[in-house]
Amino acid sequence: MASETSSNGGTRDSVRALAEKPHARVLIIGGGINGISTFRDLALQGVDVTIIERDDWCSGASSASSHMIHGGIRYLENGEFRLVRESVQERNGLVKIAPHYVKPLETTVPIFSTFSGILSAPLRFLTHKQGKPTERGAFLIKIGLMMYDSFSRDGGTVPRHTFRGRSASLKQHPAFNPDLKYTATYYDASVHDPERLALDVLRDGISAGPHARAANYVEAVGFDNGGVTLRDNATGETFSMTADIIVNASGPWTDLTNRALGQSTTYMGGTKGSHIVLDNPELLEATGGNEIFFEHEDGRIVLIYPLKGRVMVGTTDINADPAEPAICTEDEVDYFFDLVNHVFPDVAVDRSQIVYRFSGIRPLPGHGDTQPGFVSRDYRIVPSDLDGTPMLSLVGGKLTTFRALGEQLGDDVLERIGAQRTVSTAGLPIGGGREYPTTDAARTTWLAAHSDSVSRRRADVLLERYGTRAASVIDELDATSDTPLQNAPDYSREEIAYLVRTEQVVHLIDVLKRRTSLAFTGQVTDDLLDELTPLVAAELHWGTAKAAEERDAAARILRDAHGVALSGRRETPTPA
Repeated sequence: MASETSSNGGTRDSVRALAEKPHARVLIIGGGINGISTFRDLALQGVDVTIIERDDWCSGASSASSHMIHGGIRYLENGEFRLVRESVQERNGLVKIAPHYVKPLETTVPIFSTFSGILSAPLRFLTHKQGKPTERGAFLIKIGLMMYDSFSRDGGTVPRHTFRGRSASLKQHPAFNPDLKYTATYYDASVHDPERLALDVLRDGISAGPHARAANYVEAVGFDNGGVTLRDNATGETFSMTADIIVNASGPWTDLTNRALGQSTTYMGGTKGSHIVLDNPELLEATGGNEIFFEHEDGRIVLIYPLKGRVMVGTTDINADPAEPAICTEDEVDYFFDLVNHVFPDVAVDRSQIVYRFSGIRPLPGHGDTQPGFVSRDYRIVPSDLDGTPMLSLVGGKLTTFRALGEQLGDDVLERIGAQRTVSTAGLPIGGGREYPTTDAARTTWLAAHSDSVSRRRADVLLERYGTRAASVIDELDATSDTPLQNAPDYSREEIAYLVRTEQVVHLIDVLKRRTSLAFTGQVTDDLLDELTPLVAAELHWGTAKAAEERDAAARILRDAHGVALSGRRETPTPA
């Protein structure tokens, strides 16, 4: 990924590259995982392609996900067999091509009845109406898991499901509600760092050559005289860019982007999903390392998920307006506590244990009176014409299928511009997944080869954090030093500086939420903000006033959107 230089009011390198060559064969609007995947796909074909994102990379729906790469077992009830098959195949593929971020996830379903739901399930399948919530019993879940297993055809990337009775279930998970009758355990996959996965996909595209350009904090604000008016949201400057074809991959904001370009569409009908992250060692231990995935009393599929030494609990499915910020409400928190109590009745949870809360809007199509849980998670591509410039709008899509979606959308673009596919991304390693050591012996060899300048433990942490791209980070630390942050010693000052220089960081919040896990794991304090602000300011050439503004903005975002207890303006040290 190209490094950035900026200052108070200065033009970033990535934006300058667009302004100096204001035409691309393909312009992609939207830097979530699906837009980035399409960018990578086209860049690898040698296509002159540009991608822009109005905020930071992967800052919308992609970062607000449930951190799962899953086949979508519940989509079977919707009759979406094509999507389930593709999702399972893509899940299995990502375990292989992105093993540094996508790992098998053992998932356990607590079951409280045997035959419940048998009469209502066909009605849900045929009408997609929820009706009166009825828990799915063991019989239905067993059938669903047998069908789900049948979609895995590639030699057993993940094991098949198992069923346990009450006694065996409570022996394995003693904190479970003793009223349960069975548990079912199957495997999906987790993605602990969806933002970092997206950055790796983006870097692959940029590395394809100078024909691939990418700029975050650049927004499409209009269309005039055959060109898209772009605004650098970091400086307020505007310029125009033309393209042979435009791809709108704005996710939940697709209709809003089209409106800004002069087209009125009503493709989208997203729903809000919220989560909370708890620092609760007792709950963490109760999960036994498994994701607990189950149907709550209202018929909503929910999860309790051990992640980064914390426990994430989610999610809701509420109709939402993408023009409004998505915030996790106190009612949703009460709902999450209720579902924890349903499964682990003797584990106490309270608001003081919440270290982070987040909410996002799913990029679902408009769905009328269909219940949110039954809205298709599949995707489609809608063509239109923008005063003579062809445009493709992406409707739908999910994190799991980003690679396949990018290739399908890429094929559509290639056909329209008369270009040929030369590379398939199927089986092509992503970023730090290249030559990633997947066995203990291979990991030992890799660590031995990269632990001259840092300790073996530190090399192991960096390998887990960046995949084999950790080699570049270690080289940087070897050339400088590796001084632990006082308030987050798992990261170092030089590591943070390297991320700021090489990953298109524009604001302090980018570091806290998307380049690192500091916000998600509840490590951001006022002292950490005071420590990081001058470090980031020095790399981005901010003056004292700009540094103070960035610290205030980061504190406000974390406080208002994520429930992190931080103070307002404090004395900010002069940038180093």
